[in-house]
Amino acid sequence: MADPVSEKDYNSSDDGSAVPAPVEVYQRPTGLRGFYTHPRTQVAMVGFVCFMCPGLYNSLSGIGGGGQVDTTTAANANVALYSTFSVMAFFAGSVNNKLGSRLTLQLGSLGYGLYIAGFLVLNIHPGAKAFVLVAGAILGICAGLLWSAQGSIMMAYPTESDKASYIFIFWAIFNMGGVVGAAVAFGQNFHATAGSVNNGTYIVFLVLTVVGACIPLFMVDPKTMLRTDGTKVSIARQPSWKVELIGLYVALKTDPYVLLLFPMFMASNWFYTWQFNEFNGALFNIRTRSLNSMLYWLAQIVGSLVMAVILDMKNVRRRTRAYLGWALVFAMVFVIHGWGYSYQKNYTRESIKDMVLIDLKDKEYVGRVFLYIFMGLLDSMWQTNVYWLMGAMSNDPSKLAYFAGFYKSIQSAGAAGIWRADAIGTPFMNVFASTWALSVAGLLFALPMIHLRVKEHTELSDEVVARLDESGHVQDTDLVAKKLGVDEKEVESA
Repeated sequence: MADPVSEKDYNSSDDGSAVPAPVEVYQRPTGLRGFYTHPRTQVAMVGFVCFMCPGLYNSLSGIGGGGQVDTTTAANANVALYSTFSVMAFFAGSVNNKLGSRLTLQLGSLGYGLYIAGFLVLNIHPGAKAFVLVAGAILGICAGLLWSAQGSIMMAYPTESDKASYIFIFWAIFNMGGVVGAAVAFGQNFHATAGSVNNGTYIVFLVLTVVGACIPLFMVDPKTMLRTDGTKVSIARQPSWKVELIGLYVALKTDPYVLLLFPMFMASNWFYTWQFNEFNGALFNIRTRSLNSMLYWLAQIVGSLVMAVILDMKNVRRRTRAYLGWALVFAMVFVIHGWGYSYQKNYTRESIKDMVLIDLKDKEYVGRVFLYIFMGLLDSMWQTNVYWLMGAMSNDPSKLAYFAGFYKSIQSAGAAGIWRADAIGTPFMNVFASTWALSVAGLLFALPMIHLRVKEHTELSDEVVARLDESGHVQDTDLVAKKLGVDEKEVESA
């Protein structure tokens, strides 16, 4: 776990408002080194890791069924993946804080190539379904590590006024992986008549994931990072695993408002099952599914940009921005699911067996592809909003690693459940209804959290995890303030 963050902490002025405390500011390097060590560059590098690894995984998922005719194997592999993911992610923040974000990111990226190799093997040997399931379970462990490290870096490196823009930078690069992957699949399968992608597609994806797994080797050590305002991200220390687990408990106990985000966490991957398998995978042929997937991930970039503009607006109170972002996502949920219902009511698992799959040249394709584009917009707006809300609760990379772990753990537990429901043949309409209901519930639960917890600035008294000593005890705010060079009298007591 890192030392207390050195982002400008916030103390109480005479009128009770939050004012910046005088913390030490360092001179940022200039020239090529300044560019390479810039927080935006480092977040962009994380984005390229996710471009090559989870981005290409998303591309295969977005095609539906991992690019296979029979989507059952992919659904069961996702059950295995998200089951191990949900367990690993809960503790991944502790692993991240002990090993460091760069090494954790490196280890987490290794599972994606194995998973894609599983589908390549399945294309060659149709009886290799067990290998795909094992690869999915291993990927779940790796993904828990990768996303905890990613969340910690992405939310901790920017200053408070730029958090949404950094999320957008990451999200845009990350989702280009889905765009490029789907474009490769579309190009290679444009003239295909089969229902699954060809071996060449999987080989290209496999090579790219190996490249992505090498990128963390060239990243700057987070311990040396300076934000754009010259403040340090963290001060290094080497606590025990015991202290890390205590920190996990303290983060949850002392900031219980994060529990109100748990339904929103769960919904954030729940809707993929209906979107990818019950809509894209069920209605379209392989080349059209590939095109849809490309447009879906391209729309993600636009959706994240829209949220970044809203959530980082200058001269608008942070809580007001949070309400605006919430309202936009809430409206999108009803527009998309109302639209989706008009299609879903017309087909079932049984009826699609005798249905001619829709091609991109067909007249009925237009309305459905625009719905799929709007689904991509909603996904990125949802995820950007969640990350921004967590980032509004802390600037401490250790605490944010825990929050990212909670997020991915709950998200993956929900995904495991709904993918299993898909694998056992739950009616399409049931999956659709649960998706709509959980999305609404997640937003309604988040509303009181915005009112009660989102403040203009994160204060030192909020950073309880950062105030843990090496024995696992929470230090008083004034003691930590002395270490940071802040006048004890100016600091709000914990």
